Amino acid sequence: MLVEKAFTVTVSEAEELIKIAAEKNKQLSVFQNRRYDSDFKTVKKIVEEGSLGDIIETEFHFDRYRPELSPKQHKESSIPGAGLLHDLGPHLIDQALYLFGMPESVFGLLKTTRPGSIVNDYFDILLFYPTLTLRLKSGLFVKELLPAYILHGTNGSFIKQRADIQEDVLKLGQKPGTPGWGTEPPSAAGILTLDDHGKTIRTTVPSSQGNYMEFYDGLYEAIVNGKELPVTGEDGLNVMCIIEAVIESDNTGKRILLDH
Repeated sequence: MLVEKAFTVTVSEAEELIKIAAEKNKQLSVFQNRRYDSDFKTVKKIVEEGSLGDIIETEFHFDRYRPELSPKQHKESSIPGAGLLHDLGPHLIDQALYLFGMPESVFGLLKTTRPGSIVNDYFDILLFYPTLTLRLKSGLFVKELLPAYILHGTNGSFIKQRADIQEDVLKLGQKPGTPGWGTEPPSAAGILTLDDHGKTIRTTVPSSQGNYMEFYDGLYEAIVNGKELPVTGEDGLNVMCIIEAVIESDNTGKRILLDH
C-alpha cells in the first residue's frame, strides 16, 4: 500500500494502519517524494561527506508568497488535518528525520496569518538533539525567499536555495527521463564556506540531479525483490509523532519531550 503524505491525521491512525498492513502481510509506504528533490539530495550529500564537521545548527524552510486562500476547500476547512502543518510540514519533518533521526524534544508555534483563513498557515518548529538544534519553518507571506537549507557546523557553513524543477516541468507535461530532467540551473548551486586553519575557503557546490522515479524504483525492489522500502510506515508514524508534539507544544507553550 502506498499512502500520500501526511500518511494519516493522527498518531493513533498511523499505528492502526501499520498494524493492519502487518496483519494482512502487506508492504506499507508513504510517498515522501521530497527526499528525491535535487536541492535536498545536495544537502544530504554535504551532510554525509562530513565536510561541515559536527553540525550544530540547521534550518529548513519551505516558504511561499500566497496570501490568497486555496481553491482546494479541504485545505482551508476546519477539519482534522487541514492547515500548513499537515500540508508542507510532513515534507520538512521527513527530511529532518531522514538525515538526523528522531529528536529528544520538540517546540512548535502555529499561526493563522492570511485574511479569512481558519487554518494554520505558518509554523516554526524546533527539534532538539543532543548537540544539534534544527529549525523547520514555513509561511505564506515570504516574498523575498531565504535559502531553503542553512547548515552550520564546527568546520563551516552550507546554504542552498530550493530549486528543484521536477514539479514545475511535470505541470508542463514533461515526463521523467527526458534530457535535463531534475537538473537545476547552475545559478542554484549551493555555497560551502569552510575554515581551513584560519583561512576561509568558499566554493560553489553543483546540485545533485533530482529524480522522483528513484522512489518508485525502490518501491519495486521492495515488492518484487524483498529489499527495504524507500519510505516505511514507521517513517510516516515518526512524522505524525512530531506533528502531534508540535500541536501540543503550541497549545501549552512548552517544549515536548518525546518518548522513544
